[in-house]
Amino acid sequence: MKLFFRKIGNIYHLDSGDDSHIKNGEIVSAEIKRPRNYKFHKKYFALLNYAFSIWEPEEPEFKSKVVNKYFGKNFDRFREDIICLAGYYDIVPTIKGQVRPRAKSISFGKMDEDEFHELYSKTIDVILKHVLHNYTHEDIDRVVEEIIGFDG
Repeated sequence: MKLFFRKIGNIYHLDSGDDSHIKNGEIVSAEIKRPRNYKFHKKYFALLNYAFSIWEPEEPEFKSKVVNKYFGKNFDRFREDIICLAGYYDIVPTIKGQVRPRAKSISFGKMDEDEFHELYSKTIDVILKHVLHNYTHEDIDRVVEEIIGFDG
C-alpha cells in the first residue's frame, strides 16, 4: 500500500489512499520520499539534447583503424556516457570476462527527486568539461530555460 501525505506547516496529513484495512492502534511504517517532478525531467532532457546537438565526436578508431566518422551520432549512447561520467553507473561483466560501466536507470521508479537533482548538477559539470568548453554553468541554465520556455 502506498500512502500520500500533504505537508501543512510542520505537520504531515494523510492526503489520500485506502487505509480501511489498517486497524486502530496497529503499527505501520511508511517510506517518505518526494515524487519526481516531470517538468524537471523534461529540463534534464532539454539539457542533454542541447549538448548533443553541439557535440562533435572525435574521429573514432577501432583496432587502430579509423572508422567512417559519418556513421552518425547516437543520442542514447551519448546519454548513457554522460550519466556514467557523472558517476551514476553500475559495473557489469562483458562476455570477454572484462567489466564496463552501465548507466543507472533514471526512471521515476529508480531515482528519487533528490538524487535526480544531484545527477542534473553533475551532468552540467560533465557537459562543461567534455562538450561545451566555452560555457559557464549560468550559460547552460539560461539556454535550457529558454528551450523549455518554448516547449509549452
